[in-house]
Amino acid sequence: MNETEIRKLLDEFKGGAVGLEHAIERLRGLPFENLGFAKIDHHRSLRTGFPEVIYARGKTPQQVAKIVQGMLRASASTNVLVTRAGADVFAAVKRAIPAVNGTRKQAAEKAARAEFNELSGTILIQRSDEIHGKGLILVVTAGTSDIPVAEEALITARAMGNRVEAVYDVGVAGLHRLLEYRKMLAEARVIICVAGMEGALPSVVAGMVAAPVIAVPTSTGYGSSFGGLTALLGMLNSCASNVSVVNIDNGFGAGCVASAINRA
Repeated sequence: MNETEIRKLLDEFKGGAVGLEHAIERLRGLPFENLGFAKIDHHRSLRTGFPEVIYARGKTPQQVAKIVQGMLRASASTNVLVTRAGADVFAAVKRAIPAVNGTRKQAAEKAARAEFNELSGTILIQRSDEIHGKGLILVVTAGTSDIPVAEEALITARAMGNRVEAVYDVGVAGLHRLLEYRKMLAEARVIICVAGMEGALPSVVAGMVAAPVIAVPTSTGYGSSFGGLTALLGMLNSCASNVSVVNIDNGFGAGCVASAINRA
């Protein structure tokens, strides 16, 4: 349950619209729900503003589906995000949704909003379009090969209630492409910059704007890129003072940090 839902429940209880037993039942799952193989942190949205995100890699499709069911039961209005998922996980999640929603019509409506982005491996069950962020989060990539990581960042930030736009394939091998988007860069409140190879793009972008730039190194590159380590070290050594760096291929982490900055 998020803060809005708890406030509503307490107001309904205070006004007599909801009985004590019903209120206790609604709160029974806090602070966590024990599924045996997982403990769902239902209290997280109260602490951080967004519920627990499900990392699918290493979990079975059935385990992910059961966690999704628990999260859907606990809240009627929060978005549910699954990362690093495949088509088998998405199929299991779609099958699990009707068991929570009740009527066939409701199930169909909810299932239709469970979207699988195959490129990024994310599954988003969008149940709220409310915007919490104060400005635009802009996701920029150096190359087309960096888009999967960028999409993970974009979907994460969007799921957390932000206005997000993307500019792809504007790396340092053709900087005239980046300059076409100077106005958008200047308007962004936070910029997520995704790059592999030598990881130079975040320094260039950060030198053009006053906004914080979250640099995401990717594992895109030839042998001496060492799976993204070269890009990571290049970004950590950026001479631009408004650059901060997350781990290799960590689009999710970048989206979370950008959302936190955009809410502050």
